[in-house]
Amino acid sequence: MERTSEMRAEAKREAVLKKRGTSVPDEREKEYLYWLCRVDGIGAVKSGKLLEYAGSFEEIYNMKKQVLETLPFLRGQDAEHIQEAKALFGKRCREYRELRKNGIRFIMAGEPEYPRRLENIYDMPMWLFVKGDLPKEHLPTAAVIGARSCTPYGRQVAEYIGRILAENGIQTVSGLASGIDGAGHRGAVKAQGASYAVLGSGVDNCYPRENLSLYNAILETGGVISEYGPGEKPAARNFPLRNRIISGLSDAVIVIEARKRSGSLITADMALEQGKEVFAVPGRVNDPLSEGCNGLIKQGAALLQTPEDILDFFRIDCKNCLKVMKKSVKTLAKTEKMLYSCLDSQPKHVEELIKISKLPSGECMAALLRLEMDGFIMQPVNQYYIRKLE
Repeated sequence: MERTSEMRAEAKREAVLKKRGTSVPDEREKEYLYWLCRVDGIGAVKSGKLLEYAGSFEEIYNMKKQVLETLPFLRGQDAEHIQEAKALFGKRCREYRELRKNGIRFIMAGEPEYPRRLENIYDMPMWLFVKGDLPKEHLPTAAVIGARSCTPYGRQVAEYIGRILAENGIQTVSGLASGIDGAGHRGAVKAQGASYAVLGSGVDNCYPRENLSLYNAILETGGVISEYGPGEKPAARNFPLRNRIISGLSDAVIVIEARKRSGSLITADMALEQGKEVFAVPGRVNDPLSEGCNGLIKQGAALLQTPEDILDFFRIDCKNCLKVMKKSVKTLAKTEKMLYSCLDSQPKHVEELIKISKLPSGECMAALLRLEMDGFIMQPVNQYYIRKLE
């Protein structure tokens, strides 16, 4: 069974890669592919099998409904949907021609621009919509993924790792989701590194909207990628499918906070199937958000405790790893030093710190402000404080 799947995947690859190296893509064939990709229920697997059967996307368009209905890999109303979509071909051609005007590229598998990293994954995407750039083939790439509802500590670690990767020339890939994904992107773009967002919606549809400024920042140095056409809204079924692209574009996948059952673990599984290295940041044994990462480590994932762990994998000397604070903790005044010792990665409210330190509220607030201005601590939420990693 496994051998049969491998043979099918190889046949699909041969069918779509025969055009690699062509200097001028067949625009008419791309119009037919664009038409097919907008047919409801037709994704990478079915379009690949249709191409293998018909030989070209134009021939898929020309297939009679009676022939489509005999194909064993089409299900339910697939044949009817394809037949009905033929009436929309003219509209789809106009949409296709508008893509570039809107800053969107439509890349077909087999074109020179198509990412080589994706050619070797199972169910390789037959097409990609791209705003901005694609990851550079000659540069290392790492995915930074994890929980949407993450802890302040997890968010800080993700941003820190994203920054370290960018400062050491490693491209980052993630899904632009709230929480860990967004923080990883943010760290990379703050360091002016190349970051790439793979969406479960159209590339013109930033989701969630709270990340719109981040979306625009990513386009400055990296790009936004999707299998889904312009205007398509995010749907729950899209996210597991986009995860294979996140892992496929990456040389290594870093998981920072994940529940026992989460989309991040699906991505990690896909990465392992694709032969990629998986790293996990360990967490507390009694924290549900650490169950996924701790489980991955137990199953053999690489432990990520310091930047050197991931940089060693890429054979890069750490240039910008955890730096000594601008001022050493030893040089802090007694009050600041005592307050700093009360903090760790778990947020503490100012009232709790006043109680622990037994300082007058005004003196405590002033000391916290000095610590924050000197870069020792931060407020993940208003009036809650944690130690800062950088």
